[in-house]
Amino acid sequence: MIYELRTYWAAPGKLDNLNARFRNLTQSLFARHNMTVVGFWTPTPITPDTGDLVYLMAYSDQAALTASWDAFRADPDWQAGRAASEANGALVIKISSVVLQSTDYSPLQ
Repeated sequence: MIYELRTYWAAPGKLDNLNARFRNLTQSLFARHNMTVVGFWTPTPITPDTGDLVYLMAYSDQAALTASWDAFRADPDWQAGRAASEANGALVIKISSVVLQSTDYSPLQ
């Protein structure tokens, strides 16, 4: 297994809209494309360094990660839902993605 740690910095005043998009659209599309969500978190306190929303995904390997994201981004439901959610401006100003490999002593393998 590999994991992907994703951090999002919301556009000013758009964090509630970003959370709504994940809640109402993105999670179901992740499932459609065999993307396993481990969890979502909000840093406390939120600072310019922490981002506004953090989540962890699990994949069998790098090929599965790449194939899942390619399929997700090409999904017409994602493209339409993203466009609709951003009718009044972008929800995100920055995204960070880090792929994590479990150590031999990690309980998550």
